[in-house]
Amino acid sequence: MDLQTLWFILIAFLFINFFVLEGFDFGVGILLPFMSRDDRERRTVINTIGPFWDGNEMWLISTAGVMFAVFPKWYATLFSGFYLPLMLMLVALIFRGVAFEFRSKHPSPAWRSFWDWSIFGGSAVPAMLWGIAIANFIRGVPVDASMNYSGGWFNLLNPYALLCGMASLLIFSLHGAIFLALKTTDALQEKAMSFSKKLWAPATLLCAIFMAYTVTETDLYLRLGINPGIVPVFSVLALVSVIFMLQKNAAAWAFTMTTVAIAFSTITIFMALYPRLLVSSLNPAWTLTIYNSSSSDYALGIMSAVALIFIPVILIYQGWSYWVFRQRVTADSELEY
Repeated sequence: MDLQTLWFILIAFLFINFFVLEGFDFGVGILLPFMSRDDRERRTVINTIGPFWDGNEMWLISTAGVMFAVFPKWYATLFSGFYLPLMLMLVALIFRGVAFEFRSKHPSPAWRSFWDWSIFGGSAVPAMLWGIAIANFIRGVPVDASMNYSGGWFNLLNPYALLCGMASLLIFSLHGAIFLALKTTDALQEKAMSFSKKLWAPATLLCAIFMAYTVTETDLYLRLGINPGIVPVFSVLALVSVIFMLQKNAAAWAFTMTTVAIAFSTITIFMALYPRLLVSSLNPAWTLTIYNSSSSDYALGIMSAVALIFIPVILIYQGWSYWVFRQRVTADSELEY
């Protein structure tokens, strides 16, 4: 295995961690305004992700940094061509972070309502934009012979990408609702389970439509072959199984299955892309790949040594933080946010 392939796998790993971990707190933020009109219950909802949300965002920062260091031409094309949606995502994430800290600093209902909706928007916008971005990765965008994005904002807002954006929004909402069922008690837990059961059907339906649409819009199925392997198949089976877990009120198993569905779907996308990074819709020869977009082998070697040291440290620390804050959050708990 060459260093370019190794780093392609590591970037897929970073995306998996981001989508799985940030996915559930996006979902919690999306559901926040609808969970309760009672301020104490809303604070309880926020506190379920309070110890985790900033650590989960670390995976996005790490991914962007690795892309810059390892595949700088991909980074340059992506961040210039997707500049407007990325800035919109950044603004949404900033508002969300500020909202977590500011919401409970003043007792005014209007003040708290504003920040509640900021958390909603700061969660919903990135959840949808990531779906739009991933769909454009595999569908292709106008990249010219100089590796420059030559399209506009509306090239990204094609029906296929918008469908993927809506699917990702609902999947993350489902993931977050099940997480809330794991982390709350009594009335909030019942409401979270109710939301989970209601969200499963539209989320699964949109994913099915997106998979069917993928046949005509991409070469994903041609590249994976008639037998795509266990990863794509198991991602579908995991999502389908969620409703059976929810009917049995087995929230832990349901959350495990949404985690598997998100992780294996991400792996499937990277399997279909390899060795490509960003497909050119103008000419396949102008597609960005792990070979024409990478740094030197020397730089990749240094990055590999750094990753070998720090990625295990990050995983151990984050695992420890999840263990420390594993208890359910109740309305009687001491609420930080």
